[in-house]
Amino acid sequence: MIKRFLVAFSLFLSVVSLAQEGTSSPYSFYGLGDMRFKGTVENRSMGGLSVLADSIHINIQNPAFYPALKFTTFTIGGSYLTTKLKTSSDEGKARRSNLDYMAVAFPIGDFGAGFGLVPFTSVGYKLQTLATPENPQGKKYTGTGGINKVYFGGGYEINKNFSFGLEFGYHFGSIETSSTYAIADVQLGTREINESAVSGAGFTTGISYKGKINTKLDFYSSASFAPAATMSLSNERSIATVQFLATGGIRVIDDEDIPVADTKVKVPAKFSIGSGIGVAKKWMLGAEVTLNHNSNLGNRFSDIEEVEFENAIKYNIGGYFIPQYTSFSDYWKRMTYRAGLRYENTGLIINDESIKDVGVTLGLGFPLGGTFSNINVGFEFGKRGTTNAGLIQENYMNFTAALSLNDRWFVKRKYD
Repeated sequence: MIKRFLVAFSLFLSVVSLAQEGTSSPYSFYGLGDMRFKGTVENRSMGGLSVLADSIHINIQNPAFYPALKFTTFTIGGSYLTTKLKTSSDEGKARRSNLDYMAVAFPIGDFGAGFGLVPFTSVGYKLQTLATPENPQGKKYTGTGGINKVYFGGGYEINKNFSFGLEFGYHFGSIETSSTYAIADVQLGTREINESAVSGAGFTTGISYKGKINTKLDFYSSASFAPAATMSLSNERSIATVQFLATGGIRVIDDEDIPVADTKVKVPAKFSIGSGIGVAKKWMLGAEVTLNHNSNLGNRFSDIEEVEFENAIKYNIGGYFIPQYTSFSDYWKRMTYRAGLRYENTGLIINDESIKDVGVTLGLGFPLGGTFSNINVGFEFGKRGTTNAGLIQENYMNFTAALSLNDRWFVKRKYD
């Protein structure tokens, strides 16, 4: 039954995930868009912490964790994001529903392997300034699309303490941005559309360690490294004269394709390292730091101005608590309670302002009776950006949910 369920959902998600608009941030205009995948719901609920190998949850952020799995595991996760965007003089709201990841992983003796599909970046925004007597020029900016990553990874348990892993990923997708300009009392305006088809490959390597501090207390540590990868962009640009209609739409009067060069954009190298302490199946507390060499990042087109990139850094602190893992009489004691904090300098500089992102996370894990499968939900409250220098501040609330199904697949039956 679970296998048929997996196939049906895999086909469904493969189609839907490519078409979604995964962000409402105007900052996704720059570079290749917002970095979308930030861990599974279990990791995100702990502030994004990913230092722990788990026997019943897939940790997609480090391939060294695959050998820790005890069952074949299928997981899907999604989110509902509400954002309040404001400037020094105005504000608005946006909502997005997204599928965040789909993955399958399985143990094979001392090995573990997995594959899946995750949105890598997303572009999605709609901003409009109406023409007024004080400001006669009206503007409208829209952006859609993004990059997806399909990946396959494997890990090997070197000994009871150390594991090593390697993951290969292929990136693909398309991005479209549009800018429309109008002048009050002038019937015609202009519209520019830029489209990019994106493709490229990369890999990630990781290592994990688990040892004992004393008879009860465990120590966890892990590190992962993804070298810089190059994305190839096939670009197209068109400029049109448009007429604004009373219904609010536009009619294209004249549309002309403009030659524009194809480009290559680097996905920056990323290095993460973290550690934690705890008691297995009881509690864990850890911290992690991630470095992105964003100073090498570029935009899709060379004529995008007023933006710079610097090296990014992210700090995660979080953990979980299970009151009594083996309780049969009290369901709430078998639940997992998660919490965390996150601080990130995104590496994006606009009008000399570094864009920061901070968040607080909470989460709950609900075991499904009679199985090792579970449902996990998370809540994230955060703020990104600033209203200084004419920029936009985003106050957001993100609800995430995931289903993790566990079963034994590769078992030789004694009887048919």
